[in-house]
Amino acid sequence: MNEAEFWQLVTRQSPEQDQQSLAEQLHDKLMALSDEQLAAFDKHFAIQMRRSYLWSLWGAAYVVTGCDSEYAFAEFRCFVISLGKTWFEQAIADPDALGQLEQWPEKDGYAYPFVDEYDLIAGQIYEDRTGKELPFVPSGQASPQGKKFNNKKKHLKAVYPQLSARFPF
Repeated sequence: MNEAEFWQLVTRQSPEQDQQSLAEQLHDKLMALSDEQLAAFDKHFAIQMRRSYLWSLWGAAYVVTGCDSEYAFAEFRCFVISLGKTWFEQAIADPDALGQLEQWPEKDGYAYPFVDEYDLIAGQIYEDRTGKELPFVPSGQASPQGKKFNNKKKHLKAVYPQLSARFPF
């Protein structure tokens, strides 16, 4: 599996696509892969999760949703990956660029940019098929890269002007 194939598999149909249909779509696509392809897919996913483990991206998640836990941040990163390669690369280079995203998935009338356990689907399929876990791909980091974001409103508005305008505190 190459990187282009990975992105083709994970990219959602539209930004507002709900997480359940997104997960079902990925599950169906992954079911057609061989065990070796599942392992390669999982490795690509882990690499993108590691690349997006950034304080600057966590700050963006905080502006949009008040994201304040490792688990929620992982699910936010899955959302960013699901937007596809172009959006993903923009978001890790400039997280405030997510403010240009026209539509967001919603839950109860609020932005809900989380994809629960999207990163685990390949492993679940592999384990169901083989009875074994996928090879472990270490995250490589104990904490996000970069400088921790300042959660004071004034600072967030200065660093994330587009997101702050779109998602007022």
